[in-house]
Amino acid sequence: MKKLLLIIGIAASLGITGCAVDGYVETQPGEVVYERPVAPGPDYVWIDGDWVWSGGRYVWHNGYWSHPRPGRTWVGGSWSRTGRGYHWNRGHWR
Repeated sequence: MKKLLLIIGIAASLGITGCAVDGYVETQPGEVVYERPVAPGPDYVWIDGDWVWSGGRYVWHNGYWSHPRPGRTWVGGSWSRTGRGYHWNRGHWR
């Protein structure tokens, strides 16, 4: 068990586990329109949907309600244009 935890720890520190490889596309996908569900309570913040690179293309994941992180603000994702094409900059807590 200790050996497994050590391997997981090393892999995580190297960025091997859960690492997301982002890609580039020639044209950015169209805007996604969907209805935001009602907040589950007054102490929730809306986390915008996000484009996730999967299977050689960007796939849309709907937004969701979450508890805010103390002292942090959610910054939504955005597209950027580079010499290689369009790239999605994922949303994050700042």
